[in-house]
Amino acid sequence: MKLLETIKTKVMTAACAVWTWMLAKAEAWKLREKCIAFWEKAKALRARLGQKWRNTKAHEKLMAMEPLQRRMIIMLCGVFLLLGLIFAFNQFKTFMIKHFISGMGLPPATVSTMVIAAEPWQPKLTSVGNIRAFRGVDLSTEIGGLVLNVPIKSGMDVKEGDLLIKLNDASDVAQLNSLKAIADLAKVINERDKQQLAIQAISKNVFDTSKADAKSKQAQVEAQIALVAKKNLKAPFSGRVGIVSINPGQFVNPGDKLLTLQTLDPIFVDFNLPQSNAEQIQVGQEIVVTTDAFKDASFTGKITAVSPKVDANTRNIQVEAQIANPDKKVLPGMFANVNIKLGDEVKLLTLPQTAVTYNPYGSTVFIAKPTGKKDKQGNPAFEAQQVFVTTGAARGDQVSILKGLDEGATVVTSGQLKIKNGTPLIINNKVQPSNSPDPKPQE
Repeated sequence: MKLLETIKTKVMTAACAVWTWMLAKAEAWKLREKCIAFWEKAKALRARLGQKWRNTKAHEKLMAMEPLQRRMIIMLCGVFLLLGLIFAFNQFKTFMIKHFISGMGLPPATVSTMVIAAEPWQPKLTSVGNIRAFRGVDLSTEIGGLVLNVPIKSGMDVKEGDLLIKLNDASDVAQLNSLKAIADLAKVINERDKQQLAIQAISKNVFDTSKADAKSKQAQVEAQIALVAKKNLKAPFSGRVGIVSINPGQFVNPGDKLLTLQTLDPIFVDFNLPQSNAEQIQVGQEIVVTTDAFKDASFTGKITAVSPKVDANTRNIQVEAQIANPDKKVLPGMFANVNIKLGDEVKLLTLPQTAVTYNPYGSTVFIAKPTGKKDKQGNPAFEAQQVFVTTGAARGDQVSILKGLDEGATVVTSGQLKIKNGTPLIINNKVQPSNSPDPKPQE
């Protein structure tokens, strides 16, 4: 309550002060005498106009009419006069607004700019692909059995022919020894029959039978040797084994996936390119591969094969490339970014991609054109001018400009959505759009 009383007191005090000031100024400016003089002049003017009106024929005709008719005529004249004044006021207001707006011109817009310049540009094709092992296979055995020994460890590098898994082959080896003894006996009998045939102690038919029997027994030995060999899983090529989860004493069935073996150096990259690039792709072209796993490392290689057909669904061509992987960092199944160099390095005009407006009727940019005048701060004044351009290849945040601009032109890089031809520009380059040829994602 005390606060309300205080506010009320201050408001009353301020009102009294304003009223006192108005009275003082009225006395100082002699407003009362001026208003009385103006009123007397207005009455005199009204009297003169009234006297002139009474001397006109229109007044005589009006006074000769019936009172009711005279009042109607006066009312209609008053209405038409009021409508005319309203119409004239509206026209005057519209004229003044147009005059004011035309005098103001377009409002200025704040934009950022940059001077376009030629930069080194390496023509290249880009694609994404998958890493594939030079040789890779999931190993299994043709026959089942009990695991006797696993001489390898997970992630171990092995050479071609190294023993990976040994199954229990004791019974098979014993059977092999038995067959070898039988085969040796059959061979001895055949040799003896050969000598007897030479002295014609036996018939040719007996010799042929023993010879065939010796060959049959030897074939059984070779079959048993092959069976014993199947109990020993060996590396079909050099490479690195995967995770070994097989343990001695475990029973495995034919066809079970036991472990994986991958050759990591060299290694393949499979990727696709549009059919429009078919003429630019050749076997032996150099490529540069990067992966998300090793952001600071790049791997070079060459194209080794190009598919002889185009995929009917995607209209893409499959390409195979081989890269060196001496440290065996790159692993099969990784995602890869592939860059294919096309010719020598050239120089092209470049702009941030945000500076270009892409429309159905063409690509445009705005340039900051000097007006020859100066702004309030004394700096050169600029206005916007729209220009059609022909864009080329893009890389990162940049796009190349082939036609439409000359080197050294000042181009609007941001804020162009709020300007049009002739818009005055306020240039503020404190913040510029990203213009990196190889942008990196922010962590």
